[in-house]
Amino acid sequence: MDRRKFIKNSALASSLFFVPNFVKAFESLASERLGYKRLVIIQLAGGNDGLNTIIPYYNDLYYNARPRLAIIKGIIKLNDDLGFHPSLAPLQALFDNGELSIINNVGYPNPVRSHFRSMDIWQTASASDEYLQSGWLGRYLDQHGKKPYNAMEMDEQLSLAMKGNHFNGIATNDYKVLYNTAKEPYFKNVINHYNDAHLSEHNLGYLYQTMIEAKSSANYIFENTKVKSSQESYPQNGFARQLKNVGQFINSGLDTKVFYTSLGGFDTHANQNNKQTRLLKTYAESVSAFVKDLKRNETFNDTLILTFSEFGRRVKQNAANGTDHGSANNVFIIGKHLKKAGFYNDLASLSDLDDNGDLKYSVDFRAIYATILSNWMNVSTEGIIPTKQNNLNFI
Repeated sequence: MDRRKFIKNSALASSLFFVPNFVKAFESLASERLGYKRLVIIQLAGGNDGLNTIIPYYNDLYYNARPRLAIIKGIIKLNDDLGFHPSLAPLQALFDNGELSIINNVGYPNPVRSHFRSMDIWQTASASDEYLQSGWLGRYLDQHGKKPYNAMEMDEQLSLAMKGNHFNGIATNDYKVLYNTAKEPYFKNVINHYNDAHLSEHNLGYLYQTMIEAKSSANYIFENTKVKSSQESYPQNGFARQLKNVGQFINSGLDTKVFYTSLGGFDTHANQNNKQTRLLKTYAESVSAFVKDLKRNETFNDTLILTFSEFGRRVKQNAANGTDHGSANNVFIIGKHLKKAGFYNDLASLSDLDDNGDLKYSVDFRAIYATILSNWMNVSTEGIIPTKQNNLNFI
């Protein structure tokens, strides 16, 4: 195979696995196998309005700030002060069973209200003035990963969160397509030319190894997943299909430690109520089906689900019956072994807002990551979370 053809055909492999081209793939990986505990990340992209998700239904300041936007009917009261948006009804059983912990006022110092920058901060676990090129889950893989399929994202592109300095996860929204792609003739041709001297001279050996791992990983996922089809009924939407795939992977016993999913559309500057009502319904119904699927297959006990959004919204509604970018927000933790289920903490004061009219944060999001790493994944946070964080002890 000539070099030009090789470079042209290699584009597909690099799009699948995103291995940095400045390092040799799979160097200096930890030798231990990943444990059985799994982490499922759900990203609500766009900045979900936390104040209409967990509603302070007994607080007049809430209704005064949102005369046309406040939720009035159908609130699911969880205690004397706070309740679910009506669309979250499918999650009430989890709350009642002690399988849901809601952490309020999650954010970070000097918050950024840009979608892209704030998402980078959440995905890299950086400070607001710190720019990192690797994600917190990617750095976890750097230390504890063994194969690319140890972390999988249900998308065509890999998020920064899943990219390490030396090691990355897999991005695929259809493992069957991934398998068929890896069977393309050029994979075999490239592998047959692994020792071509002129390619090695141009420092392309790492890409050969990447493509070999691509084919191996695709085969592994396909062969180990096809034997365990889901028996649970999921909603008919793209987000539910992501979770259904994750459920099938988990229930099939794949050696995958981290799964990353997302649901977009939460940037509700105008006509928020209808949009958020629909999106929260999609989220809650899909998560409920996913948990039932795991429970049916006795894998829920070993799975932790984290839901976050890159920021919350302003307390006060805008003129377009929506809300603008805010800062602190709520985070959901779903699992069987929660030490503090229900509300982890109280909602921040609505009478003591920051200078921009936002809720003041009281929990650093990196402390949540650190707690998950140390208490759930059973690993040190050193080299993964850049700054020392207190253990929140919710798991």
